[in-house]
Amino acid sequence: MHHNPERTLASHRGPNRVTHEPPKKDDFAQPAEPAKYIWMSGKMVDWDKALIHATMLGWSSISMVFEGIRGYWNADEEQLSVFHLDAHLTRLMRSMKVMRMTSPWSVDELRSAIVRLVSSNEFTGDCYIQPIAYFGDGTPGYLPASGRPGEISIFSRKSSSVLGEGSTITCGVSSWTRISDNVMPPRVKAIANYQNSRYVADEVSLNGHDFGIILNQQGKVSEVSYACIFIVRDGVAITPPLTAGILESITRDVVIELLRDELGVPVVEREVDRTELYIADEAFICGTGAEIQAISEIDRYQIGDGGIGTVVTRLEQHFHDVVRGRVGDRSDWLTGVY
Repeated sequence: MHHNPERTLASHRGPNRVTHEPPKKDDFAQPAEPAKYIWMSGKMVDWDKALIHATMLGWSSISMVFEGIRGYWNADEEQLSVFHLDAHLTRLMRSMKVMRMTSPWSVDELRSAIVRLVSSNEFTGDCYIQPIAYFGDGTPGYLPASGRPGEISIFSRKSSSVLGEGSTITCGVSSWTRISDNVMPPRVKAIANYQNSRYVADEVSLNGHDFGIILNQQGKVSEVSYACIFIVRDGVAITPPLTAGILESITRDVVIELLRDELGVPVVEREVDRTELYIADEAFICGTGAEIQAISEIDRYQIGDGGIGTVVTRLEQHFHDVVRGRVGDRSDWLTGVY
């Protein structure tokens, strides 16, 4: 689902504001400790030899699509598990299809490549995995693609998790409008779509918030700049529908299933007004990068008591157990590396 933006200014623990750790690098930044290998179009390549020509920059990113995937480490079992790997690779294929880009590799081949890559990088902690697909030599740029095959590269790096931190975030509603299906389809996880999110992230950061909430062209809540959003009212979890201009988020689907089936919390997918955010009992964001984080305030309106509510507490704890492989009946969501 969505990738993790830089954390800004401050975070919350309960109703009281506390200073947060320095901002984290985003998912495209050069890691402080590079992995040993990158998978590039079928080959395992040393990190410092994974090069492309400078002329590949720019136009290739217009049609570039990607996935953000997390691997979670279970120290007791000494196992690294990739969360919902097949679902992410299926969505990558769908994004490529909308871009009229064909894949030289199947989902099975890419799954094997990712397991091999992460294993070769010898990660013994949480990690982030990012396949990208793009038109290679002679990129069409803004010209017709005509169903050409794409190049695929897969990066991986160590990545910390916010699960279990017990902190909350603040949000502000952005003045920018969400892209729409007939403009730049949000269900396609395309690099170009994230320019919309970056405008939002810059604006709300300057206004002192951690994340920005985007309204769609109908003035209804769409999503957060890099994640999906839920509110809780009178014991019911509410989230904008897919037709509100959101990414078809894998984490969102997981959250809906866990709330309904495991926690007994009803979930309604419907339009959400801006002011409905302010009177929610609880609110939270979810995504691959963002994971699950409670919202303490929106546009300076305190949500609930300003801390982490009951529903979000239960959800975050259960989600954490699932991704760490502590819940046996959800093992089919995990792909073991070692």
